[in-house]
This record gives sequence, C-alpha cells and structure tokens, in this order.
Amino acid sequence: MSIEFSDLEQIGQYEWKIDKDRISGMKVPVVLFGNEDLIKGAFNDRTIGQAINATFLPGVVEKVCVMPDMHQGYGFPIGGVAATSIENGVISPGAIGYDINCGVRLLATQIPSGAISSHIKDLLAEINALCPSGVGKGGRFSISKRDLEEVCMIGLDWAQKSGFTQPREKYYIEGQGNLNPNTLAGVSKKAFKRGLPQLGSLGAGNHFIEIDYVEAVHNAQVAAVFGLSEGKIVVQIHSGSRGFGHQICTDFVRMFNEKINKFKYNLPDPQLICAPFNSDLGAEYLSAMNAAANFAFVNRQLLAYSVREAFDNVLSKQGVPLTLNTVYDLAHNIGKLETLIIDGGSHEVCVHRKGATRAFGPGNPQLPHAYQQTGQPVLIPGSMGTSSWVLRGTNLAEKKSLNSCCHGAGRVMSRTRARKKLPGAQVANKLEEQGIHVMAGSFRSLSEEAPYAYKKVNQVIDSIVGAGIAEKVAQLKPLAVIKG
Repeated sequence: MSIEFSDLEQIGQYEWKIDKDRISGMKVPVVLFGNEDLIKGAFNDRTIGQAINATFLPGVVEKVCVMPDMHQGYGFPIGGVAATSIENGVISPGAIGYDINCGVRLLATQIPSGAISSHIKDLLAEINALCPSGVGKGGRFSISKRDLEEVCMIGLDWAQKSGFTQPREKYYIEGQGNLNPNTLAGVSKKAFKRGLPQLGSLGAGNHFIEIDYVEAVHNAQVAAVFGLSEGKIVVQIHSGSRGFGHQICTDFVRMFNEKINKFKYNLPDPQLICAPFNSDLGAEYLSAMNAAANFAFVNRQLLAYSVREAFDNVLSKQGVPLTLNTVYDLAHNIGKLETLIIDGGSHEVCVHRKGATRAFGPGNPQLPHAYQQTGQPVLIPGSMGTSSWVLRGTNLAEKKSLNSCCHGAGRVMSRTRARKKLPGAQVANKLEEQGIHVMAGSFRSLSEEAPYAYKKVNQVIDSIVGAGIAEKVAQLKPLAVIKG
C-alpha cells in the first residue's frame, strides 16, 4: 500500500479524503482534518497507513476520521475515530487504546490570576503532595477490593455517596461518570491488584495537572454558561485508568489473539485485533472497558477533590473565592454506544475514539440541561508552554466527524527524539523564563513532554474550527504545571 500526499482529494479548506476505491479492501473512505502542513506531516510516520487499515474493520460504517492532532499509535492512529455497527460489526481494543478513558477535566474558578501569583509555588507544592504521580505510584486514598468493584460498577455514584463530589457534579461528566458495565467477569485479578492502590493518582507520561488563567474569551455568552471569565484561574486535570485500564487492554488483546482463528478476520494489521460486537468475548471486553472507564472518571474526581483541598489549604486565608466547579470531564480513549444518522437513517454504532473526544452539538439529549443551548464543552490541552483551548461542539460534527473532535496538540516527535533534543533541566529553565512554574517527577519526563515535541496547537484548533466541527469559546494560558 503506497499513498502520497498527491493521492489525497481536498474536499474543503481543512478536509481531505482518501476514497474507498483507492485501495482494494477498503470498506469506507478516510477523511482527514487539518491544514496542508499538518496533513503533509502525517506522512512522516504510519498515521495515514493506520487510518487506511482501520477501514478494513468488519462492520465499519460511513468513514474513518482522523483529527489534526494525528500521529501513529498502536495499530490505530492517535486522533482516529471509527464507528462500527453493533449488529454486524466488531469492537477493537487497539482502536480504543491501552489507557482506557485517558481524559481531561476542567475546573473553573472566579479567582483573579493576580490573587495567587505570590502563592503559586506553594499551591503547586501542595497539589503535588496531595496528587501522587509517577509510573506505578499509588494514590492517597485507601480503599478495599469491594470498594474498587463498586467503583467499576457505578463510577461517579460511588464517589458521590462517599462524599468526594460537589452537588450535581456528575451531570457535568461524560456519561454522568457511569458507563454501566454488565459484569466484571473480564477484569482479571492482576488488573484489580494493579488498580487497587492507584485511585487518586496522576500517573506519568503526558498526564498532568495544570493551573491556567483565561487569557481570552472568544464567545462571551457561551463562556458565561461554562463559568469561564477572562483573567480568572482554571485547572486542568489530565489522567486516565492507570495500571487498571492498561492491564484490561493487555488481557483482552491476548484473549482476542487466542480466538483469531475462530473469527477469521483478514486484517492488514494484527494490532487491529477485534471480536464481533455481539459475541460473548466482545461483550465481555465492552463491560471490562466500561469498568476501566468508570475507574478513570473516579480517579479524576479524586484528583479534583485533592486539588480543591490544596487550594483551600493554601488560599483559605487570602480572602479569595475558592469554589472550583467542574466545567466538564471527557474521555479521549473510549468505545461508546451512540446513535448516528447515516444515509438518512438512524443507526446504533460503537464509536471508537482513540486520542479523540466526543463533540456533541446543541440539543443533544445526552448533554446536561445547562449545555443544551451551547453544545458540549470540548477541552483541548496544549503542551505546557502553549495555550490550551475550550471549544464547543457543533451539530455539523455529526455529519462531518462522527460527533468527534481532536484531543490535544498531538505529538510531532517521539519521546526518544524529544529527549535527545534538550535535557529536561533546560526545558524547565525555558518554561520558568516564560513565567511557567514546573514540578515533575523527573527531568526525563519533562524532556519527553517539552512543547517542541508537539504540533502547534493553534494550527490544530484553527483546522477544527475551520472545518466547522467545533467553535472557539476561550483560550487558556499556563501558569504552573505538574507532570507525572
């Protein structure tokens, strides 16, 4: 299979297409979002080939979409979206990812940025103390195996009844923080062992807690509904299902491979291993994945609880309003049962999003009442030294992108290459020179996650907005960041 940039059909200023007739066996076309530079950059790794491979998935419908933050992943591109029929389609762990429900939460305050400037280092240290980070690190909350099983089965409802949430907070979390697994039969003892000590922990890699302020408001009416005000402090929390979700994915990739001869799927990449959605194994994976997603929702809830505690500990005597409200919490790596209008008809599908977010437009019944008129908040983190963005979903996203949007800036170089470019200590110094305070588990992680390792986030945002699948609401500027 050989595809070059010249083989792409430009169907819009920020939209490109690979027709399904281009390569024998493709079931649907590939649609890519991005400006010309971003699309050309995708040919530097396996992104395009992986997107084409995804069109071979049994039961895939309409198209495979690739967001402008695209880069290659395990079998399926980061930034990729594919929907499969629940009647005759499949579910694929590789098209969802190992860090199930890696996602982001945004907390909004009415604290002026100037009110914390002299306390920012103390605040950063307190958050770091209350939110453990690092590979294999445990959380600060001691729970029983029975508690963990309940977390898996009822998600945010466990956190709510345990006193870790604000009133009605769950309505501002995707799926209300509970994806309702039918069974925990597919969750191994090893997964439970890895997950038991890790609730309320940040993790490592690209996970972070970042203190920002609202630098600019682009839609005052919508920003007001989201609780965002220019010059006010906000907090982003980016984490996932930790070792628990990783083990679940690992277990099911192995089990799917053991059944590969039974399903007789002819796939161009074995990393796209899958099972029929309606098979016993497919249903078991869906439930286990939903359990891991619930774990991740609760994990971010406990991190938010700890961040609120840190703000209170440091700033309670400063006379500033300390309420930190959840604007929204959404998943990046997930398979969701959704209804899409395809060829004029309503179809139940499993939408695989890997490094991509849901982006429902106004009026969608799954959104909370407060966001029925605005559409869903879409949260797009930057890369430590660059802006982050709050967008809102549009109704055009259903037609163009399977109700989906990008999830961040997207890597432009590998972690190995990023480490070789600049030592972590120099990355920290450069950020401090920009007025961005940094606390990290290691200098190695800083060099791997340096801003230069990522695409220019404003190009990504302009591509999404230009394609019409989301609209700008507010731009955030970093003040301080904790990296796992």
